[in-house]
Amino acid sequence: MPPAWLTILAWTYLSICFLCAALIVADVARGYRQRMPIMEWVWAITALYLGPLAVLAYWKVGRTYSPRFQAEAGLDGPHAPYWLRVGVSVTHCGAGCTLGDVIAEWLVFVFALAIAGISLWASYLLDYAFAFVLGIVFQYLAITQMGKVRFGDAIRRAVKSDTISLTSFEVGLFGWMALMFFVFFPHPDNLQPDTAGFWFLMQIGMAIGFATSYPTNVWLIRRGIKEAM
Repeated sequence: MPPAWLTILAWTYLSICFLCAALIVADVARGYRQRMPIMEWVWAITALYLGPLAVLAYWKVGRTYSPRFQAEAGLDGPHAPYWLRVGVSVTHCGAGCTLGDVIAEWLVFVFALAIAGISLWASYLLDYAFAFVLGIVFQYLAITQMGKVRFGDAIRRAVKSDTISLTSFEVGLFGWMALMFFVFFPHPDNLQPDTAGFWFLMQIGMAIGFATSYPTNVWLIRRGIKEAM
């Protein structure tokens, strides 16, 4: 089992993140709907690992760009700084990666999956597969919700704009997972998906993935492959 201090810290931060996600969902339900409906999911999922930082970003960008807020404030268009809008662009692949990682980790745990006797390799394979599929889905929905686009064109644009982004997210996460597996908790029984400590450490990994994906998104946006939200 994980040490007591890790369990206490994990449950504390997990509780904060669930509360942050609930606050965003409640605010959206109050009428601050997003111009792109998929962002209502993205903001809540982002809060599940970035917690208060996600709420601050939502309040600065998501809420202020909602039609209701824009009408109340007499605004028309985004008024957030460029660096923050790039961060919002990262949340698309981040949301897909997060959901994919959660699904994959439970599958690896429940079915005791391993490659060459090591569960981490199975985690890498399934994590990336699910992250890729869900990341593309999130990006596809964002593209189609910005305007009428043919299915094939939307899929090609989603793959082109998000493959590198989600890969860089997973690189950061996978590096952290390697430290979890080989350095911090080399005995697998000490840290499993049925413990709060595991998910707290995965939240840190997802935050690292967000950081490694950020410069990639800057490059993609400058090349015109992706747009700043």
